[in-house]
Amino acid sequence: MLEVEMKFAVGDFAAIEAAVAARNIAIGPPRRDADHYFNAPDRDFARTDEAFRVRTTGEKNVVTYKGPKLDQTTKTRLEIEVPIANGEAAAADFRRILTHLGYRPVAVVRKTRRIAEFHRDGFDMQLTLDEVDGSGRYAELEVVVPEDRADAGKAAVQTVAAELGLTRPERRSYLQLLLESQRAT
Repeated sequence: MLEVEMKFAVGDFAAIEAAVAARNIAIGPPRRDADHYFNAPDRDFARTDEAFRVRTTGEKNVVTYKGPKLDQTTKTRLEIEVPIANGEAAAADFRRILTHLGYRPVAVVRKTRRIAEFHRDGFDMQLTLDEVDGSGRYAELEVVVPEDRADAGKAAVQTVAAELGLTRPERRSYLQLLLESQRAT
């Protein structure tokens, strides 16, 4: 399965919230995410365009690998997610295992996220409204598709983005944005 995603920089969420409400789509309550990113002992993920993280949302933890982006307009890539035990202690222990295996902590991306889920053009689509600490506000649209439906997934995401007035695409990851903002200060 591939994740087809587009991210857009936004000044505020009011216009998006209104457009979503006009379509009778509910946006969920805010949640707080902490994404602990790691670099591999055998290669530099910044150079290979991969990502590896441990995400904590409340008590839930998930490990995610993201492969290199597959095109120049969207953030389409292989994504593999595996839940691990709940709780901060389990997440901390898993992060410790990673460092003992040679993985290097890179940074922690913290964000407040609200999610809207809906069906469009044959796909279960997700819209996220993210306030990323130190990086700004972003809207993301995402579908998960089999490889043979990647083009249709991209078209659906691009169509919804246009309908919601999302015009400032951002291909850099939240990790890249955070690291760039830290270097600038």
